[in-house]
Amino acid sequence: MSVREGTALIRTDTAEILVPTSHLLLIDGDPGIRRSLASFFEAHNMPVRAVPDWRTSRQDFEASDLSLIVLDLPLGGDDRLRPLREIRSRSDLPIIVTTDHQCDESDRVIALEMGADDHLAKPFSMRELLARVRAVLRRRKMGRMARARDPERGGFRFGGWQLHRRARHLAGPRGNTVLLTKGEYALLLAFLETPQRPLSRERLLQATRVLEDVFDRSIDVQVMRLRRKLEEDPGSPQIIRTERGVGYVFIPSVDPF
Repeated sequence: MSVREGTALIRTDTAEILVPTSHLLLIDGDPGIRRSLASFFEAHNMPVRAVPDWRTSRQDFEASDLSLIVLDLPLGGDDRLRPLREIRSRSDLPIIVTTDHQCDESDRVIALEMGADDHLAKPFSMRELLARVRAVLRRRKMGRMARARDPERGGFRFGGWQLHRRARHLAGPRGNTVLLTKGEYALLLAFLETPQRPLSRERLLQATRVLEDVFDRSIDVQVMRLRRKLEEDPGSPQIIRTERGVGYVFIPSVDPF
């Protein structure tokens, strides 16, 4: 008997059962909505871990069995986007944001720019949310398959710069070649793969450890060195900015090719 990806085979005394191994993390302050969505998704073979707020789910962000986060952003308050910023700094899991229909358009746009993969305004159809969850997960799976076939293919364009992955060649806006150390290349790649999203120092340090031993170096030193190669004025950075209380964020839009 074959086992589908994302399932585990459980044997009982009388049968063999396929059980999903991935979960959705649902963060919503409304207990009625949490119960309804959890029941709906579980009825469609998608187990849900439902919590009332992002603070109680911090330990879940990096759980190996999580596949996607559905995050409700509260209406009002100067810090209403903080949950999205906090989650995105810790994890690259897909995030679908839900908001009240009275939420300003600017908040919805900012949420998408900060790294949300999709957005739905309440009230919404649970079937539509299910379809969007499946679509986001399908895109993520296809991206992983493409990277597995050729992880070094293509590259990135940003602000007149071009990074060619296979040759690890960085060309400046005037066509000049900029040499990068292994650590600088890994750091830049981490930024280019998650642009306009706050990244924590811990996450960036983990990314740079892949190619170079930097256990005894501060990530701030690495960022400073990369800024010197990218920024016209490293003292007033316009490409890699410090995100207070989080880490760093790559400002320019990035065009993969």
